[in-house]
Amino acid sequence: MIEIPVYIISGFLDAGKTTFIKPMLVSEDFTGGDKTLFLVCEEGEEEYDPARLRRYYNVAVEYIENEEDLTTDKMRELEQKYKPDQVLVEYNGMWSLAEFEQKMPPNWRIYQLITLADANTFDLYTKNLGAVMMEKLMAADMIIINRCTDELAKAVRKRNLKMVNRRAQIYLDFVDGHDEEYDDGSTPPFDLSGDMLELNDEDFGVFYVDAMDHPERYDGKKVRFKGMVAKDPRFPKGSFVAGRFAMVCCAEDTTFLGLIVIAPQYAKKLNVRDWVWVTAEIKKELVPLYDNSDGPMLYATHVEYADPPAEELVYF
Repeated sequence: MIEIPVYIISGFLDAGKTTFIKPMLVSEDFTGGDKTLFLVCEEGEEEYDPARLRRYYNVAVEYIENEEDLTTDKMRELEQKYKPDQVLVEYNGMWSLAEFEQKMPPNWRIYQLITLADANTFDLYTKNLGAVMMEKLMAADMIIINRCTDELAKAVRKRNLKMVNRRAQIYLDFVDGHDEEYDDGSTPPFDLSGDMLELNDEDFGVFYVDAMDHPERYDGKKVRFKGMVAKDPRFPKGSFVAGRFAMVCCAEDTTFLGLIVIAPQYAKKLNVRDWVWVTAEIKKELVPLYDNSDGPMLYATHVEYADPPAEELVYF
């Protein structure tokens, strides 16, 4: 059975999917003379020219109006009809991506998922359709936020999408035609000129993301923060993890963010879910538990019990 690569472009209505896809369909780099089956699961304001695409670019366009119509049998039927070398899907942002993956024929393989969003409606969708939106953002290989202004880009960056998906390439596409990487890594979120970095409760999430992405910034720095204790046999001997539960946009997306603390004089005394103040020196090290990459390792100079914060969750 021949494996067929599947490319998915997802996003809510008016996210700019059609504008993004049109150049792909006529690009030699993407089609290259191969037979392409193009499944359109959402009709926006812009339309395609199926006859021209079929005649000049070997692209067969099929419209899928309802989610329940996109069945395994339907996909197999289209595969038999067109015998494609690849499949491109303009996917409806309101439909379940997990269900689509389950329905795919066994020889269909998702090669790339690109999620697009409109900066003007990003905050609205995040607040009201968080779980639906998070599914597409968390699974994406690339995320593109369209129609940015400087003000909107600043608001989107505050959402800290790196917390949602650390592996995805993320870009901001501006209304004036230029684009930027979501995190250019040029500016630390904290003043690192002092002897001690004192973190407020609301700062931990930002610190965690930046320290994981840029451990070199914090190498040799001292930090003090409040965190919840976690333990695991995989952690180095004489250590524990201190962190916080974080909610990116909705309760379904709560996850624990923790940093390894080397503290042999304290670790045995602590219990899981204790709250503690941690004072430590940060060292940039190769850490197997950080996906075998460089990351921040904290060497505690002092650990003391603390009251839980007024708000235990970190929000993004």
